[in-house]
Amino acid sequence: MMPSQRLQGCRSLVHINEDNGRFLLLAVLIALYLVCGAAVFSAIERPKELQNQGRWNRTLYNFSDTFNISLEDLRSFLRDYEAAIAAGVKADSVRPRWDFPGAFYFVGTVVSTIGFGMTTPATVAGKVFLIFYGLLGCAGTILFFNLFLERIITLLAVIMKACHERQLRRNGILPPTIRRESHGDSLAGWKPSVYYVMMILGISAIILSCCASAMYTLVEGWNYMDSLYYCFVTFSTIGFGDLVSSQNAAYENQGLYRFGNFIFILLGVCCIYSLFNVISIVIKQVLNWMIKKLDCRCCGNYHKNSTFLSRRNAITPGSRLRRNHFSVETDGPYDSDTEGRRLSGEMISMKDLTASNKVSLAIMQKQLSETANGFPRTVCSSSRHNGFSGGVGALAIMNNRLAETSDSR
Repeated sequence: MMPSQRLQGCRSLVHINEDNGRFLLLAVLIALYLVCGAAVFSAIERPKELQNQGRWNRTLYNFSDTFNISLEDLRSFLRDYEAAIAAGVKADSVRPRWDFPGAFYFVGTVVSTIGFGMTTPATVAGKVFLIFYGLLGCAGTILFFNLFLERIITLLAVIMKACHERQLRRNGILPPTIRRESHGDSLAGWKPSVYYVMMILGISAIILSCCASAMYTLVEGWNYMDSLYYCFVTFSTIGFGDLVSSQNAAYENQGLYRFGNFIFILLGVCCIYSLFNVISIVIKQVLNWMIKKLDCRCCGNYHKNSTFLSRRNAITPGSRLRRNHFSVETDGPYDSDTEGRRLSGEMISMKDLTASNKVSLAIMQKQLSETANGFPRTVCSSSRHNGFSGGVGALAIMNNRLAETSDSR
């Protein structure tokens, strides 16, 4: 059987393209990641759990024998105590859960998807309202986080362009009398690297976490490691609820502390959310590399497209029609017989070669013109060869805004 027939049979049986292959590969890697994480946490935490369970059972039996209380009555009392804890009633004095500041703290954990769990609605009306309130609030907050990430990328693009213009003026290439263009038109080709964005967001998150941990250690009385742990759990919106800030009845400089707590959580969630989305771009790059290394013949037209796109500036027969996204016109009609000869691999005529040269020359002139005007890269939104085109949410915002997600690199 010919190789082409085997390849066609493989595609007809599997029907998988590059995007689906990437999705399946990511699903497998996530499953393996979960298995490895479960094994590690089980090995670390299980002995401590058994030790605490044994200590608690000994304490329970000793208390029952000392005060002559049956284990059934004691366990019934403990269940009532656990129910009181879930309702927000504790032995130590704590702040009210449902006054206006407490309710504001609660809705903040809802719309940010942190969900500590220390405060939950107990009435039917409150639970119904939470469903509709959280639906709109979470969507709006995620949009706010996405726009925050967009502003970070735009800020880096502005800084890159300003540094480039300053370098050109210093070298005497760009006259100082030329006015700067508006950002909407001048930043189209300036794309910061995803690694720069990841580094800046990572450094910002570390600085915020360290500063917030110092505040929580001083005010809440936690040790510094627990404070760092709380910052990551909160900023990443995991929200276990084992540690929750601003829950005591009174603090020294209480108003200032609650304001600082709000600012740290807001900035921390924005930075960590943006960092997660940028890291997802790096993960997608790794998936693309793995697909290429696996040499999966069942991934649609991946290799055929990558072979053509790797020489996208070369002059090839029929290149004028394959480059129809450029608005460049050439002289001379191309009939079906000419295209048939091109597809069959026959030699092209001098007329066809001249037309292809005109197209390539026009493309080169366009790129040189944009580079001279301060655009180091062109933007092409119709190609999907790099695996980052399209997308929704944060992926759509980062599409063609970073160097690694741009079609022209």
